Amino acid sequence: MLYREITPADNAPLAALIRRSLKAHGLDIPGTVYFDENLDHLSDFYLGDPATRAYIILDDGNGQVMGGIGLAAFPGLPGCAELQKLYLVDAAKGAGLGMEMIRLVEDRAKDLGYRRMYLETHTNLAAAIHIYEKSGYARIEQPESVVHSTMNRFYIKELI
Repeated sequence: MLYREITPADNAPLAALIRRSLKAHGLDIPGTVYFDENLDHLSDFYLGDPATRAYIILDDGNGQVMGGIGLAAFPGLPGCAELQKLYLVDAAKGAGLGMEMIRLVEDRAKDLGYRRMYLETHTNLAAAIHIYEKSGYARIEQPESVVHSTMNRFYIKELI
């Protein structure tokens, strides 16, 4: 396994992975990333402003997307990035890769000058909630600037 930046070739397999995961958890509904317009073109978004955004792909070493994690500025809180779209294929789960990916994206956020990380998730994603809490994220009230209206759990972590 290796980590690398997202490329346009990753768009279709990454979108399929995200939709498959959301559907498996009953979250293939409006108000989730499942219906985001840019889901099929994530590389355009993340590569479009590398000073404020990044997306890291977990690659099996042969170009196969095994997962990914991203970050982008979160307008709701100053100096804050949003941890976005952490997804893994089933075969990659349970090996500590999710925790490792969180550390990688937090390091990237610090390199970009962010002082904290925000994330939103849903109670249907119990394994994700466990990883976030184990990684030091503290639950907060819903910020006003939430885009995905179906999400019902919100977290923050100070990076510095």
